[in-house]
Amino acid sequence: MRSARRALACALVLLTFGPPGASAAADPTTIPLPDGFRPEGIAISGRWAYFGSMGTGAIYRADLTTGRGEQFVRGTGTAAVGLKVDERGRLFVAGGGGGDARVVDTRTGTTLATFRFGTRSTFVNDVVLTPQAAWFTDSLTAVLYKVPFGPDGALPARAEVIRLSGDIAYQSGTNANGIETTPDGRGLIIAQHNTGKLFRVDPATGVTRTVTVNGGPLVNTDGLLRDGNTLYVVENRVNRVAAVSLDPTGASGTLLRRVTDPRFDVPTTAAAYQDRLYLPNGRFTTTPTPNTTYTAVAIPKP
Repeated sequence: MRSARRALACALVLLTFGPPGASAAADPTTIPLPDGFRPEGIAISGRWAYFGSMGTGAIYRADLTTGRGEQFVRGTGTAAVGLKVDERGRLFVAGGGGGDARVVDTRTGTTLATFRFGTRSTFVNDVVLTPQAAWFTDSLTAVLYKVPFGPDGALPARAEVIRLSGDIAYQSGTNANGIETTPDGRGLIIAQHNTGKLFRVDPATGVTRTVTVNGGPLVNTDGLLRDGNTLYVVENRVNRVAAVSLDPTGASGTLLRRVTDPRFDVPTTAAAYQDRLYLPNGRFTTTPTPNTTYTAVAIPKP
């Protein structure tokens, strides 16, 4: 009888927790977003993903372990494009054609600060954070916008404008798009969408130098995400992610591989959670309507 009770107890344990080494169901690999949302940027902090709407400027927050989410910040009337979250729980939001950026508290959804960069010939596209500043690209004007941090990360009253010079030449269409830091942390890398090229930027001077990518060329370059020496480059309209191995300074790199996924529908940028990349589908080749469906998809890191 005692042996029977012991066997029954063991069976209940296995039913409840699974056998040794078993794990819970995998996190979902497709995250539904609101109809008509028009996502572009994504930022991840812990298990939470934040998505920005190009149409309204709203911020949607989703739990990557369940796939469920809700509107976190109402629309502002201007776009919410590139996004990044810092270790203080501040969400930095590029404002697209609004020519601005804002900083949102991820605990409360309140706006902590806004920065007006420009009002004409501007599209504030993406943002990267360093210990010293937040850096924003402009796709129409050859500048970077720098929001320098004060003591304990204090936000300044106004931003600085760093003019780009050197190898990059702005053309008609979308120019500087995604932005990242170099592996050694001393420089910045920007993607020029309409040429597919990558450029290393000296943040002190704005001087740019073309990043030589052996095994390239890249095309339709959009969002950038660096993991160590590997730079993930989203090639949006060809529905691919390219993995490029950079040298420490970011002056050159080697194309390691490209990956695609049948769920891609013009992915715009990427953020990482555990061993996956999460990419919102911008669906730029589909005419947006209030009923157009949107998703973000997860793939294994290439």
